[in-house]
Amino acid sequence: MASVERPTYRLLGQRIPYVEGPLKVTGRAEYTDDLRRPGMLVARLLRSPWPHARLRSIDTTAARALPGVYAVLTGERYPTPFGVLPITHDETAIAVGKARYTGDILAAVAAQDERTAEAALALVRVDVEELPEYSDPRTGIARVAEPIHARGLNGSNVQKEVVQDFGDVDAAFSQAAQTARVRGTFAGVTHAFTEPMATIAESTPDGRLTVWSATQVPHYLHRSLSEVLGIPMHRIRVIKPEVGGAFGGKSDPLPHEIVCAALAIETGRPVKLLFDREDVFYTNHGRHPTQNDVRIAVDADGRILAYDIEALIDGGAWSSFGTVTTYYNGVLSMGPYRVPNFRYHGRRVYTNRPPSGAMRAHGGTNIRYSVEVALDLLAEQLGRDPFDLRAINALPPNSTTVNEFRITSTSFLKCLAAAREKSGWDAKFRRLPYGRGVGLGCGFYISGSNSPIHFTPKMPQSTVHLKVDMDGGIAVHSMQADIGQGSNTLLAAIVAEVLGVDLERVHVQRVDSDVSPIDIGSYSSRVTFMMGNAARSAALDLRGQLIAAAAELLGRPAESIETTHERFQVRGAPEVGVSFAAALEKAMERVGALTATGAYSTTPKGGTFKGARAGTAPAYSFAAYVAQVDVDVETGEYHVEKIWAAFDCGRALNRLAVEGQIEGSIHMGLGQVMGESMNYRGARLFNPSFLEYKIPTADQMPEVEILLVAEDDPEGPFGAKEAGEGPLIATLPAVGNALYDAIGVRFTELPITPDRVLRGIDRRRREGRPWKGA
Repeated sequence: MASVERPTYRLLGQRIPYVEGPLKVTGRAEYTDDLRRPGMLVARLLRSPWPHARLRSIDTTAARALPGVYAVLTGERYPTPFGVLPITHDETAIAVGKARYTGDILAAVAAQDERTAEAALALVRVDVEELPEYSDPRTGIARVAEPIHARGLNGSNVQKEVVQDFGDVDAAFSQAAQTARVRGTFAGVTHAFTEPMATIAESTPDGRLTVWSATQVPHYLHRSLSEVLGIPMHRIRVIKPEVGGAFGGKSDPLPHEIVCAALAIETGRPVKLLFDREDVFYTNHGRHPTQNDVRIAVDADGRILAYDIEALIDGGAWSSFGTVTTYYNGVLSMGPYRVPNFRYHGRRVYTNRPPSGAMRAHGGTNIRYSVEVALDLLAEQLGRDPFDLRAINALPPNSTTVNEFRITSTSFLKCLAAAREKSGWDAKFRRLPYGRGVGLGCGFYISGSNSPIHFTPKMPQSTVHLKVDMDGGIAVHSMQADIGQGSNTLLAAIVAEVLGVDLERVHVQRVDSDVSPIDIGSYSSRVTFMMGNAARSAALDLRGQLIAAAAELLGRPAESIETTHERFQVRGAPEVGVSFAAALEKAMERVGALTATGAYSTTPKGGTFKGARAGTAPAYSFAAYVAQVDVDVETGEYHVEKIWAAFDCGRALNRLAVEGQIEGSIHMGLGQVMGESMNYRGARLFNPSFLEYKIPTADQMPEVEILLVAEDDPEGPFGAKEAGEGPLIATLPAVGNALYDAIGVRFTELPITPDRVLRGIDRRRREGRPWKGA
């Protein structure tokens, strides 16, 4: 069959600088904390020092009497529960009845200034009955004396339990030539974004409430404000200013946003609530502390026969995205390999710790580490190269997994080939001197969740509106949330590409619920695929209107007109044409400003069994990374020297953004594998600051060679898939497997800190098992 020529584009596929870049680098971009409203008050929160306590009384009399205090709120004023998932509304804006973790909000104050607000908090008197503390999810599986939430399963602290079984796992293991088992333990990690949470709210005499907030999900925030405050959505306006990073940490509607709005309603004044870093840590919603148990069976050739997986997930105090998390910790192990038999048992358990939620590569990171380490163990047992083992198990394109994920495009084999060649793997694996090694890790992730969170009312998952008037500028409205990943630039570039205009003609408007059409937000790596398709559809609509006008001017049929740079011309006769401006002027004669709408929704996917939609997506990304490490065997310190990152994101529409996402993902992945950890004594977090929470520094960042090897996806906009979260996943196992190659120690507990490295080296020496002659 003859190969199909890959189309080329004028803008897309190039390195496109971010359209908001000049404003950001000159300090002129407006973040929530930059905004000022006349007469604005300052809000502060009183947080619980108890991990679990029944609230007997909260006396705010003295705080209310303090001069300069305008409002003091406690939980009973707005007790309606909420949450990002409509099936698990268990959060309240302020604690009602109980404090469920150290850091839970007990009261909120609005005052004339920060000092007065802090003084008012000190005057609030709280009387409690301390309750049993649950800091270990293992103790919450069975019935407990005082469940954290009444909705825990069967009187326990289990928030969600998932059991899935496909094929005959027991038979597969009984026939296996080799099996491997990895029991992984993963500390919780947080997003560590630059901009702390910040919200401003204003209630005006016309009965409207306006909320400015650093959020990934303006639409979900809009819904929750309406639900908790009892105000119709049409009387609430949500505006998203610039957001200084989020990584999933701002993808829930959060209690402080509702508290700030409530204070604005109570006072009739604008109110600002800005977090310090400790507040951010207590709000958390980061990656779940997890224990998983992964068993893999293979035949004599190394072909995978079965997975058998268990996961115990520490959810903290709230559900958040936890139902999804519980599914993802199993089902996202299904790629990039063929797995004919699969069994999974996952439990997410409430604890009295800060809530966990969605973090970059949500649900796919911890399980991927254990799977990839187990595959390396199997390769060693079989005497096969890790690359070869993975290659014979690769999912083919246009296939279906045993749990009914639909796979369209995959360049996983090309990823493997590129990473192997560019890293010089065959000359290095098991051949470098003691203390140095290379390791392979692979990845697989969704390009957006196929199913929306809210099923009613039925509406597109992404909508884009365009408007062009006599000035020739094209205004783009969408509720997709640019959180620093460059989606505004991509939105502008797609519109400019379709219309054939210069990028500076296209102006993406800020997210404002009064004028922005619904998009459900920036999470699950959905924006490029879903917003991109919606934007393309809108631009094609607008282009059709302009082509009709150009055809009328030229006296030619519309189907003979093609779009070129800032011009419409007759196909095959380029000298016969009109400018973009002339076509626009003609098109506006009868209707004035031109408008166009594009929308995107996925088609139903997955099976009919319980939980079948979890993990389904219109497309998936694939990755193969090689890490090279150098270990100081006397101190346990190690340096990741280089990572070769082969990634399949379909067509990279903005190479600059894709490369930035991959590099940033690698840095975040290195943090989790090398040192980041939310450390607890029981339920009490004792490192809620960047002084104690260790993020990799610039000199710990390795050289990164990015290898984009993918083919176009048939359904992605211009062939694109996700590149925002999937690039993180392969980093962790690549480093873990490289450390094994370097010193002969397999690590199943993350982070892999120098003390753990030293203990592993000492243990191997005591056992009399030399490695590479040492």
